[in-house]
Amino acid sequence: MKKILILLFIGVMSIPMNGQTKEDIKKDYTGPVFEFETKVIDYGEIAANSDGNRVFKFKNIGKSPLIISKVKGSCGCTVPTKPEEPIMPGETGEIGVKYATNRIGPFSKTITISSNAYEPQVVLKIKGRVLEEGSGDLQKKKAIVSESN
Repeated sequence: MKKILILLFIGVMSIPMNGQTKEDIKKDYTGPVFEFETKVIDYGEIAANSDGNRVFKFKNIGKSPLIISKVKGSCGCTVPTKPEEPIMPGETGEIGVKYATNRIGPFSKTITISSNAYEPQVVLKIKGRVLEEGSGDLQKKKAIVSESN
């Protein structure tokens, strides 16, 4: 009898449970929800001291105002900026990022956003490679671009 009860218990516990997925919860959630166009910006190969400004665009697809309390770069070479006003439901916003392109070599940095959204912390990423001004790679890229025009 014990064996039957144990097998019955194991059988009942092994039945897959159909719970709500994360996407279903987001649809029913009454608070703000981030929807980013992309969470990774690839600078590619860029020249030293070139423009390091990029923008992460997002939309509040939630049902209440989105308030970003803090944005923080992973080091001093990455300076993020945030919207000061709340982002209302259905509206878009931007997180600006400036990378210090005077640092030669590959880079991979993160930007952490703290807010009142469904996901209270979101991590964005920037990556790329800064080439030296006299670099052969940079000269080759400039030649290819000028030939294709």
